[in-house]
Amino acid sequence: MPITSLSARLLVLTAFFVMVGEVLIFVPSVARFRMTYFENRIAAGQLATLALVASPDGRIDQSLSNELLSQVGAHAVTLYRADGLVRMLDNATPRRPDATIDLTHPMVVMAIVRSLETLFSNGNRVLRVVGQSPNETGARIELLLDEAPLRREMWDFGRRILQLSIVISLVTATLVFISLQWLLVRPMGRITRSMIAFRQNPEDASRRIRPRGGRDEIGRAESELAMLQQTVRRALAQRARLAALGTAVTKINHDLRNILATARLVTDGLSASDAPEVRRIAPQLVEAIDRAVGLCTRTLDFSREDAPPLAVRDFALRPLVEEIARGLAPAEDAQGTEIAIAAAPELTVRADRDQLYRVLLNLVRNAVEAGARHLRVSASCADRSATIEISDDGPGLPPRARDNLFRPFFGSARPGGSGLGLAIARELMRAQGGDLVLVSTTAAGTVFRLTLPAAATAGQA
Repeated sequence: MPITSLSARLLVLTAFFVMVGEVLIFVPSVARFRMTYFENRIAAGQLATLALVASPDGRIDQSLSNELLSQVGAHAVTLYRADGLVRMLDNATPRRPDATIDLTHPMVVMAIVRSLETLFSNGNRVLRVVGQSPNETGARIELLLDEAPLRREMWDFGRRILQLSIVISLVTATLVFISLQWLLVRPMGRITRSMIAFRQNPEDASRRIRPRGGRDEIGRAESELAMLQQTVRRALAQRARLAALGTAVTKINHDLRNILATARLVTDGLSASDAPEVRRIAPQLVEAIDRAVGLCTRTLDFSREDAPPLAVRDFALRPLVEEIARGLAPAEDAQGTEIAIAAAPELTVRADRDQLYRVLLNLVRNAVEAGARHLRVSASCADRSATIEISDDGPGLPPRARDNLFRPFFGSARPGGSGLGLAIARELMRAQGGDLVLVSTTAAGTVFRLTLPAAATAGQA
């Protein structure tokens, strides 16, 4: 199991956090051990003074006194009774105390500080310990103790705590490791292996994960991953079919356009025929062939994978719209159509002029072919963004066209249309950092809105 694996890191972190918890417990535990040590010595000192109380004259032999003090582990023991009687056991060479510890008024914080001081100090100080007698009400015991034995016992206690902490941390870490391995790491490894296998060959249906059906987060993740893999596999299959279809359509359109070009040449010859009937139907045939050639051209343009090259620059918008109006005027179906332009002469945009011309011409021509007789092209600039709105008084878009407006081959508003014009127009606008949206369409007319980055010196309409 490598140390970089999730399992190993969970094991190490669990052991570490348990050890941190044990350290936090260790400090007050050592302080409490020190207090218990003093309390036991005071109780032993109380028992040692009973020999003095039992003596008729309140005195005992020095050798017996030394033996009692050795059992207590003290240099001297003094009993202060409530009636004022004082009894004292001491050795032949009295010692002077270096520090006083009063157990009659204990303080937790000070006890912890003094415990650490004892634990990490050197030498052997003599401690004067004062505490209440555990067996006699109102009596007080005073001891003179060496600090070195206390320090040794504290370190022994600390080592036992450390050993116990290590055992607890290892047992806890092992149990947590086994639990996490079973509940989390193994399912995550299964999900990871499924993702890797799916990435290597998404089309292989056998590489789809099979959810175990759990209701927890892992079970839901497996179910969602299975659905995602199925969705991606379907999308890839559909994309492959569409790519093959697109290639076939491109080849067919290329060949069909060549055939139509030949038919156009033959049709041009029919226009000069002496037969009146032939001359009458020749323009209709030419128009039908032109529409077929246009459809082939638009389909080829749309099927190209690469976006058209951009030649972005700053230019005035109004002359471009005026150019479109002049170019549209000679068309037979545009006779009587009025185009109003509401754009300030100084308003400039940043875009590819030829492509924007193509988009606006497509929108205007669509409106004219739909039967509009009054068009309005308005433009304004605000917050470094130029907005162009094209409104007409046509009959509006039918419901099917509204629902599939920018979908190729679905969003045509007139019979025989391909629906490629608006799809290509939106693609061209988005390639320039803008967009094309339908604002509204009713029986009173239709409004389209184009957005483009405005030039740095763009004016307001």
